[in-house]
Amino acid sequence: MKNSKWMYWLLMIIVGLFFGCEKSATFSADQIQTIESPALPGSQTPNLFTANDGRIYMSWSEKIENGHALRFSILEGDQWSKPKTIAEGDNWFVNWADFPSIAVLDDGVLAAHWPAKSGKGTYAYDVNISFSKDGGDTWSAPMVPHRDGTQTEHGFVSLLPWQQNRLFAAWLDGRKMAGNGGHDGHGSPDKEMTIRFATIDQDGNLYDEQELDSRICDCCQTSAALTPDGAIVVYRDRSEEEIRDISFVRFESGKWTEPQNLHPDNWKIVGCPVNGPAVDSNDNMVAVAWFTAADDIPRVKVSLSSDGGKTFGDPIQIDDGKPVGRVDVIVLPDNSALVSWVENRGEYADIQIRKVDSYGNLEQPITIEQTSSSRSSGFPIMKRNSQEIVIAWTDVGDGKIVRTAKIPLR
Repeated sequence: MKNSKWMYWLLMIIVGLFFGCEKSATFSADQIQTIESPALPGSQTPNLFTANDGRIYMSWSEKIENGHALRFSILEGDQWSKPKTIAEGDNWFVNWADFPSIAVLDDGVLAAHWPAKSGKGTYAYDVNISFSKDGGDTWSAPMVPHRDGTQTEHGFVSLLPWQQNRLFAAWLDGRKMAGNGGHDGHGSPDKEMTIRFATIDQDGNLYDEQELDSRICDCCQTSAALTPDGAIVVYRDRSEEEIRDISFVRFESGKWTEPQNLHPDNWKIVGCPVNGPAVDSNDNMVAVAWFTAADDIPRVKVSLSSDGGKTFGDPIQIDDGKPVGRVDVIVLPDNSALVSWVENRGEYADIQIRKVDSYGNLEQPITIEQTSSSRSSGFPIMKRNSQEIVIAWTDVGDGKIVRTAKIPLR
């Protein structure tokens, strides 16, 4: 173990020297630029994706007369493009924590997902995935990437572009919950939620479906990123003793590794905290951020890897002392990491960001915006391209509406 830690920090020093010529990004509150949101009142659950050409896409759900709509827009300079509609429905599962997403494949084809009800049970819903080959003007009929046919929970999806212009999808799968009322919201002692993976071609054909972990936390977000060796998926695990720490699997040499614990926080909690991890990468540099309340002390942590996620350094605490969690993370061009989270201030909460460099040095936290610590405020999301960082969140001040801002990289 000592040799392993010594090798990790040696690698980090080498990486720091190699990228020393990369201009280091510095951040301050006066750099934050508000962008007028394309979303209407009643909108919520924004999600972001950066395409290969650097354009940043945002999806969100919007309440309409007969249900909900999933819409998207593209950031063009200092404004968002005119929104386009991906899908509409009156049977969607609309939830503050399990929300839709958009992705862009390597050839420019768009993909999106949303949760739709599959039965009368509260948590009986399926993953629906649709493609657009004309820039979002028209979308294919939705397909479901899981074939079990059970009226149980399927959600918390991570999408990525994959080989052969296919879509990568990882999701929480509740098929083992069948006969347990679908899902009781906090897990069953004898029936487990699993995490599964599949790839889908642009005509909706399914490939490679398999289970990645047979027992995980019931309703925490998954997160995935690409590395030169393949992909890494992070999620909240669940042991037989109800330890719910963060684990990861990697796709390497054509197959998935066995699940590995990221760090032993030893958070024992009977119910799901609904507070998943986040991962991002820049070549071989990988950062994972997560929330834990082990020993009844809430913390937001980040851990860095310089070898594509094979090994990780010791966790670094990011928060101000009273975090709610709801994390996101991006790896910057200089291989530092920027973590976002929600910090409780009593009567309100702050959306905060904080940079940590590849040596573990922390900058001062910056407040993006005041928000609510209630569940209705959801999960702030970050993405970047080579010029700027974009942040999106749900404002619940006078009814829900999606807000956006950006910070230039310099």
